[in-house]
Amino acid sequence: MADGRNEKQTKWPSYTMVDPRMRKIYFQFYQETYKSSTLDRKTKELIAIAASLATHCKGCLEGHIKKALKYGATKEEISETIAITMGVSAASIVDLTDIAAQEMQIRHFDGSRAPQEPREVSPEE
Repeated sequence: MADGRNEKQTKWPSYTMVDPRMRKIYFQFYQETYKSSTLDRKTKELIAIAASLATHCKGCLEGHIKKALKYGATKEEISETIAITMGVSAASIVDLTDIAAQEMQIRHFDGSRAPQEPREVSPEE
């Protein structure tokens, strides 16, 4: 009797809970976003990597890393995309805790910035 450990695992199909009509609409929209436009395909894939990380989509992340490499992204560009996403994600935690602290009127610390903090960088730089 097989215990399942040696049997090949069949990957569960995706979109099994999405109505076929809605799947069609989704795929049309998705394909539209990748058509030629102001942004080149490499840039779109770097954005998709950031979105995949932010939304915790493992399959998306792997697919978009492969596509980014295919469209000429360097390991440095992918790494920078990841670092920027990390920074924004960390800032979102600060934002949520700031809102909670204000609503609950909790102030564990004085709110001043840490000493020797790097200077702020404007979006234009």
